Amino acid sequence: MVEFTLTKEQQLAQKLFRDFAENEIRPLAREMDETEEYNMELLEKMKKLGFFGIQYPKELGGEGADTLTYTLCMEEVSKVDASTGITISVHASLGCMLLEKYGTEYQKEAFLRPLIDGRKVSCIALTEPSAGTDASAIKTTAVRDGDHYILNGQKVFITNSGFADIFFIFALTDRAAGGVKGMSLFVLEKGMSGLEVSKNIPRMGIRAAQNCEVTMIDVKVPAENLVGVENKGYKLAMEAFGSGRIGIGAQAVGIAQGALNEVIKYTKERKQFGKTIASFQNTQFKIAEMQTKIDAARFLVWRAAKAKDNHEDYASYAAMCKLFASDVAVQITRDCVQLMGGYGYSREYPVERMYRDAKITEIYEGTSEAMRMIVAGKILK
Repeated sequence: MVEFTLTKEQQLAQKLFRDFAENEIRPLAREMDETEEYNMELLEKMKKLGFFGIQYPKELGGEGADTLTYTLCMEEVSKVDASTGITISVHASLGCMLLEKYGTEYQKEAFLRPLIDGRKVSCIALTEPSAGTDASAIKTTAVRDGDHYILNGQKVFITNSGFADIFFIFALTDRAAGGVKGMSLFVLEKGMSGLEVSKNIPRMGIRAAQNCEVTMIDVKVPAENLVGVENKGYKLAMEAFGSGRIGIGAQAVGIAQGALNEVIKYTKERKQFGKTIASFQNTQFKIAEMQTKIDAARFLVWRAAKAKDNHEDYASYAAMCKLFASDVAVQITRDCVQLMGGYGYSREYPVERMYRDAKITEIYEGTSEAMRMIVAGKILK
């Protein structure tokens, strides 16, 4: 039986994340969204507090906590700013996870340690202009040349790439075999000749997150930067994004809870027909329904996190929590805008931004349609 009671340590961590989000992130969230630039001083503060290495062992520079604690961080920061949530998620739950599990001792010391202890930030690049949900369709190539590989290709919508120090790049090492049987993963470093990053791609939501195109033109990468076994990268990609879905589920819960919290405050203060909006039964029933859905989504996220911490097969749990939580986030933020009327539609209040941010949780790290395929595959096998 999965136990959902938080330990004392988890409660203290949750309070730390919540206080930081309220005091440090909230004052900057609207400005970052408007300017479409992430505040680098804020990034440095999070690195120093260990937000980028929560679920990694202390021996590697991490905080030594568990996946559930990490989801608490994702929820609390996403309550006030989803761009901050995805900035942490991409770094903490994708490439770093693969390096910890499959990296060599050299890779762990040279790349993983500085990523976990906050000296550096990472991004992971799989998506291409012609390869989204079908990750096997990538065209980026890595050709062996002595003790190096030469990488050529283009990646798109790569979160954190605008300020990343380390780039995890998926490429074909066997073009004839295709993506499933011929893909490999490499670690690239900022400043490598031929590695180019575009400006931030204009987007509907998570606008402060740095989401750019990454182009490789004859980038020479040492063979020792190959992660795991050559041609086995597809499995690594699926494992990484399976893990990442837990964080996105938590992000979706945070967005939804943050929007509802704003609405609760608003409806207690706003009066219509001589009464507060909160005093109308329609409002009360709507708020009760919304909180119930959010709590259900939260428990699905926690179940997936606990399954991962218990070393169980958590892939379908991760897909379920992301599928349900992202749907809830879109529903809740839409209803919150409606309850606040014109003010909800105004950029003066954060629910407008939250509504825009919520949509992406149904798309990145696996669309809702792909999540249904995973869940159905588990049930019907």
